[in-house]
Amino acid sequence: MVKTYLFLFGAVIFEVCGTMLLPVTQNFTKLTPTSILAAFYLAAFYLLTFVTDKLPIAIVYSTWSGLGIFTIAILGYIFFKQTLAWQAILGLFLIVIGVILVNSFTVKLN
Repeated sequence: MVKTYLFLFGAVIFEVCGTMLLPVTQNFTKLTPTSILAAFYLAAFYLLTFVTDKLPIAIVYSTWSGLGIFTIAILGYIFFKQTLAWQAILGLFLIVIGVILVNSFTVKLN
């Protein structure tokens, strides 16, 4: 089961890396960052295929989305100097708490 969660967190990392490249692609007009972005997204989906064999798709997607949103918000603050209201920060922490709760009570598949 540890391997499954490593694949899931790897998929989150690849998705976040791809998303962080979106502004760099300049609406997909820059070939190199666009190609790297596509490779990151493909890697993320490839890893997700292994995870969906072991965990319910609802759990996989909610974890992938929730952790991705949280991480992108943090990195947007660091790299792009984007600010968030305290209510948004609270909401992001509630997402993380939700992800933890959902995964704590997940019934594993074979």
